[in-house]
Amino acid sequence: MSRLTLLDWRRQVFELYRRVREEAERDPAAAHDVWRAGRDALFATHPDSPVDRASFAGLPVAPYDPSFRFEVEVEEAPARAMSVPTGTDGVVEFERIGVATLPGLGTLDLWWIASYGGGVFVPVKDALAGAQTYGGGRYVLDTIKGADLGGDLAGGGLVLDLNFAYNPSCAYDPAWACPLAPPGNVLADSVFAGELYVS
Repeated sequence: MSRLTLLDWRRQVFELYRRVREEAERDPAAAHDVWRAGRDALFATHPDSPVDRASFAGLPVAPYDPSFRFEVEVEEAPARAMSVPTGTDGVVEFERIGVATLPGLGTLDLWWIASYGGGVFVPVKDALAGAQTYGGGRYVLDTIKGADLGGDLAGGGLVLDLNFAYNPSCAYDPAWACPLAPPGNVLADSVFAGELYVS
């Protein structure tokens, strides 16, 4: 991977999520279609794709389920830190900035990536992990890399739509080492939504 192709990957991801946020204001299910098609195109054609492009036939994604879309208020929570060794970025520091309650499912910790530029990071691991979803969990938000579903930031709100949960690169290529879902980001229930996992 060259740094410039990685930059191009990130630009395309930022643009994809811009289109997703725009479409989601009208129709979240249509926004999901935009997201799904955009990710398939990136994985199929981009030189930094984490999959074997020659045999790639599309990402396995559950149908859109509106019951997994939440507009949440960020609730205060005691400060907590997390240090995560990664394969390419060294040790990445995270600071918990709050908690989000997902009615009927539980709570998820919201993390701030405490490095240059920062960003909000929300992983999730559900009861299907290791069977139908990736065993280490998936990402819902990773704003430092463009994965941002919107929300009323001035009012302390975020959109957490689990239909947009996606697998980290390490789910496809063991050369990557990714931050995985810590205990505060584990849901006891099954979340058959978002990107699934086929080993």
